[in-house]
Amino acid sequence: MTNFVGYHCSLCGKEYTPDQVTYTCPLDGGNLDVVLDYEHINQHYEIGDITSRTDYSLWRYLPLLPVEDPGGEGTTLRYAGWTPLYTLPLVQKKYGLKSFWMKDEGKNPTASFKDRASAVLVARALQIGAEVVVTASTGNAGAALAGMAAAVGQKAVIFAPKSAPPAKVAQLLIYGAQVILVDGSYDDAFDLTIQAANEFGWYCRNTGYNPFTAEGKKTAALEIWEQVLLGLEPDDAPLNIFVSVGDGNIISGVHKGFKDLQKLGWLKVMPRLFGIQSEGSAAVANAFRDKTETITPVSATTIADSISVDLPRDGVRAVRAATQTNGAYLTVKDDEIIAAIGELGKVGVFTEPAGATAYAGLKKAIETSVITGEDRVLVLNTGNGLKDVRAAMMAVKEAPVIAPNMDALKKHLGA
Repeated sequence: MTNFVGYHCSLCGKEYTPDQVTYTCPLDGGNLDVVLDYEHINQHYEIGDITSRTDYSLWRYLPLLPVEDPGGEGTTLRYAGWTPLYTLPLVQKKYGLKSFWMKDEGKNPTASFKDRASAVLVARALQIGAEVVVTASTGNAGAALAGMAAAVGQKAVIFAPKSAPPAKVAQLLIYGAQVILVDGSYDDAFDLTIQAANEFGWYCRNTGYNPFTAEGKKTAALEIWEQVLLGLEPDDAPLNIFVSVGDGNIISGVHKGFKDLQKLGWLKVMPRLFGIQSEGSAAVANAFRDKTETITPVSATTIADSISVDLPRDGVRAVRAATQTNGAYLTVKDDEIIAAIGELGKVGVFTEPAGATAYAGLKKAIETSVITGEDRVLVLNTGNGLKDVRAAMMAVKEAPVIAPNMDALKKHLGA
């Protein structure tokens, strides 16, 4: 038994019951927001009922999720979420920040934020008896689905562009998914996935298409609320959260989590959400700049493959995540993303390009006085740097090779 009571179209506002639709609004194709029975939750749970739980994963928030407990005890499915927070004193000192946190999603079982959505999607697939779950991915979402599905014996099919980083493709294969590389872009893979799901009756996980993806991603907001916001003084200074944006589903999911908490009366001050995009893949940022919710496709070219998207499928809600929270969108160059990888490495955090994008955005926000030292700041690192070693090597000089003797060492050291 869950508290899931239906869907709400983000465009036309039409309401649907759980059994009327599966993916998007039949009237206008709008993304669907999952609707919970907030009154029922309030009647049966208090904040302490959540924060006293000993299950340190995203499943501690099961009363706020639209799925049943998927089981899988003793597997990686049960360990998605509850990622660590770093305060990184060296970063605080460098930029004069009094309050700074980095939430490291690279600590998830398959090393990216996408485990959150895939864990919830696998739970939903088990609940509805889906034989196959399919998704399009540049790597991380696919790896997350493959890993979470493997944990409980669920069959997964992944379509990925052939340009996906080899390390990510290796993850897909190792987890036992059926992997099909597409000679095209992520957007091409996305469209093919939907066609295949319709043809073969597969359950489609596609980000920004299946409403349960945002429900998984909102768990990051629930953790930030518990790990950070509950410990702050209830003043008027909001937390400023920096999120890298590709298809828009992470930032919209985080926004959804905070909105759910507000509807329950458990969140007093809504955080400000800052979406960061590469200049080469900035469809959502362009819409925000132009003060419109019309998302115009781009020809995405960026080193950050995880956020390289021509047409963001959750673009409208991604724009609203910033506009409705008094946040903003900023864009950064690929050179700034690479530099951010190197800078974070020097304080002990290894990020893939998409994860470093949010940090590069914070640096730009400080440089342009959008953020000051008095502001509370949290940056989401969405993935581990081992996901894309090629990009990581662009941030450093290659290690020298010397002969195995002291003379060679002294010569190299100039001693």
